[in-house]
Amino acid sequence: MNDKLAFLKTVRPFDILPDDVLEGVVELLQEVRHTKEAVIYHQEVTKMPGVDIIVEGEYEAFFYDSTQTRRVVEFHRPGYCFGGVSVLLNRKRSLRTVIAKKGTLVYFLPRKDFKALCQAYEEFLHYFTAEFGKRMIDDEYAHFVKRPITYDENFIASDQLYTKKVETIEYREVVACGNDTPIYEAARLMAEHKTSCLFVKDDKQDIVGYVTDITLRDNVVAQQVSAQQPVSSIMDNPIVSISTQAYVYEAILMMFQTKTRYMLIEDNGNYLGSISRNKLLSEQAQSPFMFIQSVKLARSVGELRKKWYKVPEIVFQLLDRGVKAEIVNQMITTISDTIAVKVIEEVINEIGQPPAKFVFMVLGSEGRKEQTLKTDQDNAIIYEDKANEQRELVREYFLRFADMVSDRLNTIGFSFCTGGFMAKNPKWTHSLSHWKRNYESWISEAVPETVIKFSTFFDCRYLYGEPAIIEELKEFLDEELQKPLGKLFFHMGNNALQYEPPLTFFKNIKTFTKDSKEVFDIKKAMTPIVDLVRVYALKNRIFKTNTGERLQALKAKGIFTESEVQELLQSYYFLMSLRLKRQAGQIMNDKKEPDNYIDLRSLTKIEQVTLKEIFKTISNFQSYIKVEFKNSLFA
Repeated sequence: MNDKLAFLKTVRPFDILPDDVLEGVVELLQEVRHTKEAVIYHQEVTKMPGVDIIVEGEYEAFFYDSTQTRRVVEFHRPGYCFGGVSVLLNRKRSLRTVIAKKGTLVYFLPRKDFKALCQAYEEFLHYFTAEFGKRMIDDEYAHFVKRPITYDENFIASDQLYTKKVETIEYREVVACGNDTPIYEAARLMAEHKTSCLFVKDDKQDIVGYVTDITLRDNVVAQQVSAQQPVSSIMDNPIVSISTQAYVYEAILMMFQTKTRYMLIEDNGNYLGSISRNKLLSEQAQSPFMFIQSVKLARSVGELRKKWYKVPEIVFQLLDRGVKAEIVNQMITTISDTIAVKVIEEVINEIGQPPAKFVFMVLGSEGRKEQTLKTDQDNAIIYEDKANEQRELVREYFLRFADMVSDRLNTIGFSFCTGGFMAKNPKWTHSLSHWKRNYESWISEAVPETVIKFSTFFDCRYLYGEPAIIEELKEFLDEELQKPLGKLFFHMGNNALQYEPPLTFFKNIKTFTKDSKEVFDIKKAMTPIVDLVRVYALKNRIFKTNTGERLQALKAKGIFTESEVQELLQSYYFLMSLRLKRQAGQIMNDKKEPDNYIDLRSLTKIEQVTLKEIFKTISNFQSYIKVEFKNSLFA
């Protein structure tokens, strides 16, 4: 083992890994000998099982051109790690053909363990991406790289477009008028139903045409047609329909072939509803961002619920591809925000415009843009101060509004907050002056209970309404935080130090038994980073809400060094990645509510070693802060 370890320390980029991690890697290595002129990998054919570290001998790597001539020939000798670029950036397929020379010995590292190292150590990953980037500057090399950095899989399923039936698509009810309806009345109906397509029926109640926003623009406004004319005189046709039992790809092809933007869905001769081409395409697009667009087009609470239940699969596949947990968090947050805004707008449409300006803000992990798949509601409402005679009317509206929004979010899948930190709770729906008094009392009292509230509500983020209201609140807080607040920071720091990373005296991971499994709580393991970074952000009057953004702002102020920030960021998002993947797997595979417990047996050796390093980092960070406490940093 010592010989392998010493050798591995000479191999790029393994030489940058901690010694205990390398010891774990050594246990995973398999010795493989190749005979002279043996073809090891075939260009764009062989699926790479892992990476090879050349110990003795030589690899000859090259591309075959169309005449089977070897091009861009390279020789790789002892100390070279081959296959990393192919595994990470070429759909696991070998970029080039490889032939072993006489007496070649390699250490083979399985793909899953190699990828685990890449996810845990950003510099390790960067070595391979940088190597690929340098090679792509060479025009000849780039010419032979067919599809760099692409993925064949759809983010929800590659063949879904060809197997999904029209009946599974959410469509909207048919909105129609008679053929003698005046054009202005047709336009009014479209506005009332918030639809961009109105179907037209004849005297027998058969659909004979349709009117869209474009119809009104091109056939009415542009032609200066009187709005008193019957809608039948300007409607478009023909009517295109498709059976619920047809496949989605057939519907899309039919829409392009007929150049129609709207299609009727029929079952046994009856029209059940309609769907637009834009929505159909957004449903099938191979991008999480297009999925978000499909969320924006959702029309009902039921449809929003279906969208939210697709998120775990998207999360799992993104993480499996190596997408950073930080980016996945942002995607979850964007989808969650989009759903909440849709709900808020729909409630306002139902109960009427609010009687005062307001802001709907989100708190906690949602406020920090660090939502996971085990999430509940954390939100509140601030409305502008009104004259005495209007106060009760304003409050009555917002309490009703908050109740409806919270109930619908709960139906969609964002469960009620067990701690009651949500707008539905009358304590957290109030005027701006009331909110200022809240923060003022939490700061002045500064006992552990009020400090927890202050921490939760410091992680507040604007979601909907009048941004100036939350900005005024932050300006007020900025003034308050310039006062001597030693007691507040002491309690906040003390709360942040309550949790100890789960390491035994011998630096092994400490677990407890749950459902016959040895587990640890990963949420609690992440808490010290969130809490301690928040304390420093408050102390330095930094109003960023995201942990990563706070760390960057603290570095800019010289509070943390670059290495400290990178250590904490990598630790935090490695834990976040484990947490999200575990939760997504529970929802998809186990069909159960996700939790925050990680079974050690489910982790690779490399992941376990990385966890130990992370817990040491957190523990060291806490020790450093305890020393500063004694020196009255927060006085």
